[in-house]
Amino acid sequence: DASPSALEQRYLFDISSLPEAEEVTGAELRILRSLPENQSLAQSPEGTFHHLLLATCPSRDGEQPRLLGSRAADVSDAGSSRWEVFDVWEALRAQRQSSLSGKPLCFQLRMVSDRSGQLLPPRQLGFGKPRPQPHERALLVAFSRTQRKENLFKEIRDKIKALGSPPFLEPPDPGQEAYPKRRKRRTTIAARSGGRGHGKKAKTRCSRKPLHVNFKELGWDDWIIAPLDYEAYHCEGVCDFPLRSHLEPTNHAIIQTLMNSMDPESTPPSCCVPSKLSPISILYIDSGNNVVYKQYEDMVVETCGCR
Repeated sequence: DASPSALEQRYLFDISSLPEAEEVTGAELRILRSLPENQSLAQSPEGTFHHLLLATCPSRDGEQPRLLGSRAADVSDAGSSRWEVFDVWEALRAQRQSSLSGKPLCFQLRMVSDRSGQLLPPRQLGFGKPRPQPHERALLVAFSRTQRKENLFKEIRDKIKALGSPPFLEPPDPGQEAYPKRRKRRTTIAARSGGRGHGKKAKTRCSRKPLHVNFKELGWDDWIIAPLDYEAYHCEGVCDFPLRSHLEPTNHAIIQTLMNSMDPESTPPSCCVPSKLSPISILYIDSGNNVVYKQYEDMVVETCGCR
């Protein structure tokens, strides 16, 4: 509410972008409390101590506000800006389970004088600047988990669709031929390395090799906040007979390698592939313009093996 004398402030959040399949495990409302407009409030008849009350907003069908939390607030300790954090998990969970899940989630903040019991404008205690900067706006932070593995390429396609980027920026589907521009770049890199990996002398046994991924070079730094780069590694080399134990070959890979050693024309060798991968966490802006922190599995090669 832009009015300095308003006795309450309301905060609306669009929660429609939260996937239905994800279980919300926690939620916090974070409101910035700046230097109060009324510096003389401590000397007023209302005294120094007050109570902050956070509740759900009253609904149009007559449902009364539900108190979510209360805490003491001291005017004298408002010497610098601070974030007031309220646990709003129950309110978020209740709305998602109700028929109102598609509507904005609304919170109501009020301030009560400890001495008189009268409502005071929250603006007097430093809440609700008239024209807040983006980093000063209230935040609804939701914590969620899912049982399925998240696919990074789905996020990429959703973001590209939201940005309206041209189709050639979209990564190719697995199994499809890479775009000529990328194929040319790979050829150039291979030529620069002297054709490493071709010929008997250049062949090395299956092992982990460096693969540095830079999201900025990929053109994804406009929506990926952090990290902007990371070491992904890749597996390269031959799986020839006899297979080493550290490569942890499957029984099938052992048999296939043995058959290949006897008759290379009839059976191809087993493949050098990742045998153990680890996750990384990515902070990004999704297609609904929300800041999301999510862990993606199978992003970094830890060990290589023959399969």
